[in-house]
Amino acid sequence: MSKPVSEAVKQAARAVKVVLLDVDGVLTDGRLYYSESGHEMKAFNIQDGLGIKLLQKSGIEVGIITGRTSELLKRRAAELGIERLVQGREDKLTALQEILPELQVTLDEIAYMGDDLPDLAVIRRVGFGATVGNGGELVAKHAKWQATRSGGEGAVRELAELILAAQDRLDASVSEYF
Repeated sequence: MSKPVSEAVKQAARAVKVVLLDVDGVLTDGRLYYSESGHEMKAFNIQDGLGIKLLQKSGIEVGIITGRTSELLKRRAAELGIERLVQGREDKLTALQEILPELQVTLDEIAYMGDDLPDLAVIRRVGFGATVGNGGELVAKHAKWQATRSGGEGAVRELAELILAAQDRLDASVSEYF
């Protein structure tokens, strides 16, 4: 269930042309799963995936900046058509500054969703800094908006719908499902 959104949040969401996401704690529940043989496993929420597709179909680019490196993430990004995948970068603000010329947008036109301290600098710098419902307290304090859903449980979908609604694109983006 979404909560009321302030006019300042709607205004920031209207400007978004690119959505960048952290992975662990945002696209996943933040837990790390390892098999007996040492293989890493991650669970991704299908609703988040559809939210990403809705953004893309509406002309909003979606990318990922994450501190960890994972073949599983590479596969999931490919399944979702996410071409901008930056892995293994703990300094996410530096990573963002490096890809910013390629994005051809201003920082005010970027939304970034993270959940913890490594995401804080980017959340504070972009036009629409967001966090998941279970994001760290300090991160939530500095985010422009906090989802009601937790990471890996539909928070990205909630962000996608908020942005699309603010841009008057939500109805058109879901119309094919009616």
